[in-house]
Amino acid sequence: MRSHEIDYKIIGEDIQIVEIELDPNETVIAEAGAMLFMEDGIQFETKMGDGSEPDRGFLGKILQAGSRTLMGESLFMTHFTNRGYGKRKVAFAAPYPGTVLPINLANLPGQALITQKDSFLCAALGTKVAITFNQKIGSGLFGGEGFILQRLQGDGLAFIHAGGVVIERYLNNETLRVDTGCIVGFEQQINYSIQRSGGLKSMVFGGEGIFLATLSGTGRVWIQSMPIVKLANALGSMTSVTGSGKESGSVLGGLGNLFE
Repeated sequence: MRSHEIDYKIIGEDIQIVEIELDPNETVIAEAGAMLFMEDGIQFETKMGDGSEPDRGFLGKILQAGSRTLMGESLFMTHFTNRGYGKRKVAFAAPYPGTVLPINLANLPGQALITQKDSFLCAALGTKVAITFNQKIGSGLFGGEGFILQRLQGDGLAFIHAGGVVIERYLNNETLRVDTGCIVGFEQQINYSIQRSGGLKSMVFGGEGIFLATLSGTGRVWIQSMPIVKLANALGSMTSVTGSGKESGSVLGGLGNLFE
């Protein structure tokens, strides 16, 4: 087993954190700023890259770090290592309310998971965090995931976060249509594309958006009930309705909000 073998506990319900217990010299990697607390004996170091390829040259690390900027993430990742003599704990919190989902990559086909680009929270050292490109132009232009998705690969534990409740579905040579942006992740053999939600009237007045994400094949997919974009839009709509000003209370303003 290449990845460090770590123990964990998920704490909370609506707003979850993951508490990871490290044996001496075990390491967990995380996104910058995700750490909630760490016990005495845990040391952290900011590095360029995920540490899955320690013999990789400086140029290779630069290229890997540069790819993270395409996902809107920091160039660096934080490595937390237990330098003490006994077990020590470090905890990580998601950046918005929702669910922390533990995934054992060793149990997935190809030991890989495709996720939305901002879902990674932390993982055992040895997990490779890279980008993958969606080859279908429609998915890139209109899907909530865009051209750039995230690929987690390894044989250890990885933790991803999602907004709201997470639903796991197993597709058996089936097709599932999902609101764009509500996809958390899927196994690498699943096909992902974007299709129109219906006729013109349905697209404009149906309230489901113009496009839907389509997942097809055989394997597992994970769906989130409240992605951060949808939550922000809902809060923004409430602000515009309750805010002061003539437009917010007028018929014209209401029509404008409808077409938004």
